[in-house]
Amino acid sequence: MKNVWRCGAASNFSIRDIRGLVLDWAGTTIDYGSLAPVEVFRAVFQKIGIEVTEAEARGPMGQAKIDHIRAMLQMDRIQAKWQAIFGRPSRQEDVEDLYENFLPLQKTVLADHSEVIPGVPQAIASLRQGGLRIGSTTGYTRELMDVVEPLAAAQGYAPDATVCSDEVASGRPAPWQVYRAAEKLGVYPMTQLAVVDDSIAGIQSGLHAGCWTIAVAMTGNALGLDRAGCEALSASDLEERLEQIAERFLSQGAHMVVRSVADLSAI
Repeated sequence: MKNVWRCGAASNFSIRDIRGLVLDWAGTTIDYGSLAPVEVFRAVFQKIGIEVTEAEARGPMGQAKIDHIRAMLQMDRIQAKWQAIFGRPSRQEDVEDLYENFLPLQKTVLADHSEVIPGVPQAIASLRQGGLRIGSTTGYTRELMDVVEPLAAAQGYAPDATVCSDEVASGRPAPWQVYRAAEKLGVYPMTQLAVVDDSIAGIQSGLHAGCWTIAVAMTGNALGLDRAGCEALSASDLEERLEQIAERFLSQGAHMVVRSVADLSAI
């Protein structure tokens, strides 16, 4: 099975050329399949009488959670359901109300979805031995990450810096979180950083920041399966799905696609 996909423009791209990585959290380093956000987005909309599909909940993944909710409300089917229930288009205050419901619910499920993805601590340790600095960004707020980070650290994964969505002017796909992470890591120019993410918004953020970008195909939002779900697929089915996911990421500008962060240390 292929573990790495590269686009032509990145033929000279090598981990040896960079001094730091900026990794996403859910679906990239923790929460195999990026399940926690999907569960909560669906529950929040269900509370107001709108059943959303998993695909709809996953569509805007990678953005700050309030932006994610806004994007979901702008989907034609969901907006039509909203107007059928409330008799008017949704407004900004509605986004804010849903977000207020989202935060405490997300916090309650995080403990069950903060398991570090297999191979990540070992890969990060190997990269650190090679001199790389390890930063991270997330669509979660600082309040939520205060729950996640100690749990991940207890499992052997603790980046040198984490920048949350509420610590910058706007989240992904804007570049601000990546810039802030670069500042905290003390790494520049931006071409000496690689952004690693399992979402299109995260890859776009890295590109907007002028970084190399590495997309994660198997453990994150794109495939959307936990470890058991992946292992239940036949080898040919899994390979076909990963090929399609890799092509999608490469078409969006990703310089490289890997199955998992665990593959980075072998590149």
